[in-house]
Amino acid sequence: MPMSRRTKLSIIVGFLVIGVGGIAVLAAAKKGKNAVDVRLEAVGRRDLVATVTASGRIDAKRSVDVTADITGRITAIAVKEGDLVQRGQFLLQIDPSQYAAELSRAQALLASSEAGLVQARANKDQAQRSLERAKELQRSGNNLISAEQVEQAQTAFDVSTANYNSAMAQTAQARAGVQQARDNLNRTKLYAPISGRVVRLPVEVGEVAVPGTFSRENALLMTIADLSTILAKIRVDETDVIKIGMGDSVQVKIDAYPDTSFTGRVTMISNSATVSSGSLQSAQATQAVDFDVEVTLDRPPADIRPDLSATAKVITATRAQALSIPIIALTVRQHGALPHEGPATDTLGGGAAAKAAPDTARQRETEGVFVVHGGVATFKPVKVGIAGEEYFEVLTGLAEGDSIVAGTYQAIRDLKDSSRVRPMAGGAGAAPGAH
Repeated sequence: MPMSRRTKLSIIVGFLVIGVGGIAVLAAAKKGKNAVDVRLEAVGRRDLVATVTASGRIDAKRSVDVTADITGRITAIAVKEGDLVQRGQFLLQIDPSQYAAELSRAQALLASSEAGLVQARANKDQAQRSLERAKELQRSGNNLISAEQVEQAQTAFDVSTANYNSAMAQTAQARAGVQQARDNLNRTKLYAPISGRVVRLPVEVGEVAVPGTFSRENALLMTIADLSTILAKIRVDETDVIKIGMGDSVQVKIDAYPDTSFTGRVTMISNSATVSSGSLQSAQATQAVDFDVEVTLDRPPADIRPDLSATAKVITATRAQALSIPIIALTVRQHGALPHEGPATDTLGGGAAAKAAPDTARQRETEGVFVVHGGVATFKPVKVGIAGEEYFEVLTGLAEGDSIVAGTYQAIRDLKDSSRVRPMAGGAGAAPGAH
């Protein structure tokens, strides 16, 4: 049965509608396929804490190394490592026999010198009296004594005076020798210079104590630390030390106390860098430069000891309910125009350089984020402030509630301005105002 004209037209119109609809569906599908999957997050307000983290070790604010001033074998040690001692308490005995003998010899020499001094004084007095009698006879004018005899009396007096002065010097020297020998004998007994705890005792009875003339390490007998004030001595990188100020609050984790966090304050910031060896100039070219920072702990544990490993987190700034963005969201793009540095030099003549100059200004790198409106990501410059552990403070460029691209890192790195984006499944960001 032949079709009517109306039926044919209806069939043709139907096919056209189906075709147009299919094309629209394919275009939409293609359009959606080209969109970049990203994680979105709304700009919100959070409490931010900026910190600088550094590692170091625990130490006492004051410690004293006890060393020997004389050489001798150790005959007794009155303390052991870990003992608490009071200032002036007896610590260690060095064999005194050698120094006692030296004192006896010095005392005998002094006695001999003093006897010689008495003899010299008597000779001097005798010579002086003889000289005075000779001069008296000479003044009488009776020629009872010759000039030669007077001269001999004068010479005898001068010699006796010189001998007396020499005897006095020898006696003073002998007296100093006795004092030195007595001091050396006293140095055979060592006493605590401060009150504290014996934190190091590297010697035992029978070893030989030696003065620390060439090596203080070899001369060390023990170390006493005053543990009433405990420090965490940390080393901070040069890029972070300028952020730290005196009195900054610090949280200290000590490896020996894994379940406890201690508080403290910055009490010292070194003004010069610490380098392991060589000059600072040569070290800067080959290694990082660190600065020593001391943190005084508020309430250290009673059983703490020096040299424990510690990690300090210095709080350098805080912001309450600051407008913030995820750190991962901040990126750098070419944005905005910079003016030309100056006209190009025409070395070809006839304005060739001017013709070769670009018509567009150079682009500059700018920090910013991708703001999403209607499925399109647009790069927007922002100015940030302090950095918390996961978020930057936003100073300018964004408003609370703005939807921004907050991940993934790969997506943000490759994203271009005005690219189409779509939220990842389950990847919606936190609501504004989340903490």
